[in-house]
Parts: sequence; C-alpha cells; structure tokens
Amino acid sequence: MRLDVAFDLDFSLGCGQVFRWRKIGGWWYGVVGDKVIKIRQCGSNLEFEGANEGFVRQYFGLNDNLKEISRCIAKDSYIQAALKRFEGLRIVRQVPWECLTSFICATYKSIAAIELMLRKISEKYGEKRVFDGCVFHTFPSARKLADVSEEGLRGCGLGYRAKYLQATAKKVVEEEIDLEAFRALPYLDARRRLLEFSGVGLKVADCVLLFSLEKPEAFPVDVWVKRVILNHYADKFPQELVAKMKSHNSLTNGEYIKIGDFARSYFGYYAGYAQEYLFHYERTQH
Repeated sequence: MRLDVAFDLDFSLGCGQVFRWRKIGGWWYGVVGDKVIKIRQCGSNLEFEGANEGFVRQYFGLNDNLKEISRCIAKDSYIQAALKRFEGLRIVRQVPWECLTSFICATYKSIAAIELMLRKISEKYGEKRVFDGCVFHTFPSARKLADVSEEGLRGCGLGYRAKYLQATAKKVVEEEIDLEAFRALPYLDARRRLLEFSGVGLKVADCVLLFSLEKPEAFPVDVWVKRVILNHYADKFPQELVAKMKSHNSLTNGEYIKIGDFARSYFGYYAGYAQEYLFHYERTQH
C-alpha cells in the first residue's frame, strides 16, 4: 500500500499508546481483536498481512488530516519541535475493551511492566493463534475476565489492580455495556460514563477516550505531561496553582481538570494529538 499521507509506523507504535505490538525482524506484529497482523514500513510504502487496506487505514488513523491537525496545534516553539521530531506519529484506534483494561493496569507502572501484565493476561485467558511460526494470543473478552477470580488476575502481576479489573469486567457484562456506543457521546458525557468503572480515574478515562473512542479533545495527564506543563506552559496558569502543583508528585482532580481545560482552550479540538507529541518528546529527552 502506497502512503499518500505522512505516517511513521515506528513512532506510532513506539510512543506508549499501545502495549501489545512487538517488532520481530523488521516487522511489527500485533493482535487486534481476533486478527494477528504483521506490518512494516519501507519509505512511503506499507506492507502488511492479516488485514485489509481499509482496516489498516482506520486502525492507524491514516484518514486523520495530520497536516491540518499539526497546523492547528503548532502554537509555540516547544510543540513545534515535537511535531518536527516525530513527524508522522498518529493516534491508533484500539479496541475499547482492551484499551480500558490496558490503562487500568497501567496505573503507576512502567511501559515494560504494563506489557508484561497484558501478555500474561492474554496467554492465560486469551485464545492461541499461530502466525508466521510464532504463537500469539487474543485479548480475553470482558465476559471471560468476569469469570476469572481476583487471585487468577493477581497471578498475572496485577497486584491491587486485579480487583478493579474484575469489578469492571463484571459491570460491563452484567449491565450489558457497549463501550463502542460511548463513541457517539459528547466527550464529557463519555468521560462521565467511564468514570463509573472501578479503577478508572480521569487519566485512565482520557486515555481510553483518546486511544480507542476517537475523542481527540481528551488530554491525558501523567507525570511526563505534568512536567511539560510545569516546564513549558507554567506562564499560562496562576502562579499559586503552579506552586501547588510543584509541591506534590500527583495531581488533584481539580488540578487535572484545569490542565485539561487549558489544553483544549490552547491547542483546540486536537489537544489529544498535542498531548501525544508532547508526552513522547518529553519522555525521549531524558
């Protein structure tokens, strides 16, 4: 498939938004839904197996007008540098249930630790797939995980997150919740619904909204993004608030909401794209 838009596969899969892709011999392999997909980029060409072109375009956000998005969010020299450094990085469209599980597991964990937890969950409770001589596993459904004991999930390295994931899986199943339907809700309404799940705070909700439910105004704030705000955008906030945010490691809900509201006001509708470029840029400077 010949690319007619800017895209960088390595940046998009290596920027911390997905956790179950791995690179083997120059190819990226991933499981999306019940599909095992292999894909690689050679200049302006994408080569892939296991999916059709329509799926690849949708999953990797190739229909997003990245040129226009970049123009809209390029508000200052710092994000301009991030946009230049990681040109072609796109927001991936993940499966909502897997995305929700991933970020419930992600709380206070490194990317490597998150990847390990999700791999263990998939190996233990997902379905086996063999592709190119390698073994992969689908991600278990909410129904499957609702029947798993808390101890079973703890055995996958989830620790205290096990009870949250179990409760969320049961809620999805018992209340017959269709996470895909949240896509049609306004951003704040969809966030409100996600916050009803066990183990889901504002940051987890925003990650799910941005990375799986096509809410580009969602602006997840973690330790790296907080650092970006304090180091590069502190002049946009009352100094009393900046001093308070500097005084403790985490953020209160009020502080988190103020940062998100600022981002949507400053960067506009595509604040989430700004977030991912700023997050990845800040993280790779250290």
